[in-house]
Amino acid sequence: MSNIVLQLKRIHAAATLPNYQSQHAAGMDLCACIEKDVLIGAGEIARISCGFAMALPVGWEGQVRPRSGLATNHGIGIPNSPGTIDSDYRGEVQVPLINLSRVPFTVTHGMRIAQLVIAPVARAVCQEVDELSDTARGTGGFGSTGH
Repeated sequence: MSNIVLQLKRIHAAATLPNYQSQHAAGMDLCACIEKDVLIGAGEIARISCGFAMALPVGWEGQVRPRSGLATNHGIGIPNSPGTIDSDYRGEVQVPLINLSRVPFTVTHGMRIAQLVIAPVARAVCQEVDELSDTARGTGGFGSTGH
């Protein structure tokens, strides 16, 4: 797959722009750009600014995903994971974080809080029909194919 150009506009001078941490990383780290620490209580959600805006090419999206270390070590996730940033959005990138642990968690300026995966978008043409084709699975869902 070829590389695309992701245009980035720094909104706050202290923002850390997204970057890959290794040669084969799928996601770029997103860092908090905040003036003061944010305390997220147990069970609470906080929207964290990243300090930049971006322009994705048409036909691409940005998927905002949790960082595995924050999730595993601190119970910090993203409530709408993965979040989607559409190619026509030009506002500041922000990440909603949820504290699924039983103890408060502090977000500090520059902390790596999420990852951004750039992915192609397929758009469907919807067609209403009277009947759908049959399959072996049929209408079985929510665990119907195994345990």
